[in-house]
Amino acid sequence: MALAGVKVIELAGLAPAPFCGMVLADFGAKVIRVDRTKVFTTGDTLARGKRSVAINLKTADGVALLRRLCVQSDVVLEPYRKGVLEKLGLSPYELLRENPRLIFARLTGYGQNGCYATAAGHDINYLAMSGLLSRLGRSGEKPYAPPILIADFAGGGLTCALGIVLALLERTRSGKGQIIDASMKKQTSKKCPKNLQGEVSKKHPEQMTEPKLPLDDEVLTLSLKLSVGWRMDGV
Repeated sequence: MALAGVKVIELAGLAPAPFCGMVLADFGAKVIRVDRTKVFTTGDTLARGKRSVAINLKTADGVALLRRLCVQSDVVLEPYRKGVLEKLGLSPYELLRENPRLIFARLTGYGQNGCYATAAGHDINYLAMSGLLSRLGRSGEKPYAPPILIADFAGGGLTCALGIVLALLERTRSGKGQIIDASMKKQTSKKCPKNLQGEVSKKHPEQMTEPKLPLDDEVLTLSLKLSVGWRMDGV
């Protein structure tokens, strides 16, 4: 297998990061998913080919254990919002000082820079802001929101997996690791012809997902916070 011998620490999150980790595992990487304690995960199809360990990151011992796992690995896959690991004292820059060959992939909605860096979002937010949502649907009708395949999986998980593989290839030449800033919105934009980007999002830059409401000839998308599922936007 192409990635045999590559050790990956996947910090558990929602769809994009688990999909990325599954792709790496499918090609032979040893992927260890770090779950929260007391979380029921049986039946997770995106856990295919992975091992898992539950760590309480609200304790000093838990943070110390995660640090050891990270610095002993080839790749760390992180899906948290900007600043969460820094609050734990696990800045990727600090981890790279301990292991200069480490590849640290940060998979978020809007990336580590810009006015949306700390904002929450969903697949349809990234579709809308990229301009791609305006191209989905029949001619003359309102756009249709697709399943979470385009921004979350293609623009997020799959593109991040490609970035990790390229970083591993580059490491064979330089001997050095790096930090990957994978933004689902930015990568989704790249899958949309340049002249179409922002066609819808420019009209409503602050109000992006489901359900969508008609506004004359425009569409407003609303994003709702989930009350269930994985949350690691604060400690």
